[in-house]
Amino acid sequence: MKKYAEAVLNGHPDKFCDLIADRLIQHAYRYDTVAFAQVEVSIWSDQIFLTGSIATSQPLQMDIPSIIHQLGKEIGYSKTNHIDVTKYVIHDHICKLTKTNENWNNYVNDQCIVIGYAGYDAKTQYLPPEHFAVWYFREHLIQSLLTGLLQHQGPDGKLLLVIEERNDIWEIKSILLTLQQQPNLDYANFVSNCVDVLSNIYSHLQQHDQRWVTDFKDIELNINPNGSFIEGGSDGDNGQTGRKLVMDYYGPSIPIGGGALYGKCLTHIDRLGSFAARRFAIEMVKLGAKDALIQLCYAPGLSRPLDIVIQSNHRPHKDPYSYFNAEHLVSLVDPNWLNYDVFKLGTFYNELVN
Repeated sequence: MKKYAEAVLNGHPDKFCDLIADRLIQHAYRYDTVAFAQVEVSIWSDQIFLTGSIATSQPLQMDIPSIIHQLGKEIGYSKTNHIDVTKYVIHDHICKLTKTNENWNNYVNDQCIVIGYAGYDAKTQYLPPEHFAVWYFREHLIQSLLTGLLQHQGPDGKLLLVIEERNDIWEIKSILLTLQQQPNLDYANFVSNCVDVLSNIYSHLQQHDQRWVTDFKDIELNINPNGSFIEGGSDGDNGQTGRKLVMDYYGPSIPIGGGALYGKCLTHIDRLGSFAARRFAIEMVKLGAKDALIQLCYAPGLSRPLDIVIQSNHRPHKDPYSYFNAEHLVSLVDPNWLNYDVFKLGTFYNELVN
């Protein structure tokens, strides 16, 4: 069966917006561990627009330009890049409220549909193999942009993998990499460096899991097929929070939830429910299920889900209605969750939430 998966790098304008929103929420948690927040970020050219609200029990003091500048430098938007993060004009329209948040945090604060999935095994972080693979390439590419052969290239970029899944044999048919490059590097040399990095990543992936059987020479590679990609980031595309739902969940082979994960505090039911459903599904697989797909729907002000559907060949290991009661889920929240993407939750929940 052919399967596809896509991921974007941190310098892509949509992901940059996601990371800005979460960095601001992370800052709010330093003032109040039960801060409530819904932050939206949009970006185009040299303009950044911030909207939404953050509520903390103490007055919130944030140097937003400095926070965004620091994040941009971490990603690679520096003075030597096409985009210098310090040149952005930042329009801050976030409503900063000073009030206690128990009524927002301890109860379901929105209606939503939630999806959680786990399958396969620990070597794929209980994700579909194509989704794990594209994230594996993404994470290693980012490291190469920061310290490796591709240092100072990017940080904008996108990946797309096409794989063939046949039982426990997985073949990567093609890799599409669109990556921003520095203008002072010859295009042919840039492509050659990309090939070397992709080959090295794939070699490590095969060492990690022998089910990836394709020889690298047999993989079709498309690297910047439209030619040199210089003007990346928000000069090449606009960005908004929450526009990469398929990437942020498990897709596209697994249904996605109804709401974005980034830009919301950890007690927002979109995010909280999604994390909890993922954990529940992983536990089912560890206890013997081939896979598990958890579907929930919530209503504002009601702690118990309106309905739960669990698709699996294994019975749930605990009462789902008690487990997914929002008052129980809130007790699990840890601000450190902001440092993790959905794809990493396979090991993360074992370590911190059991």
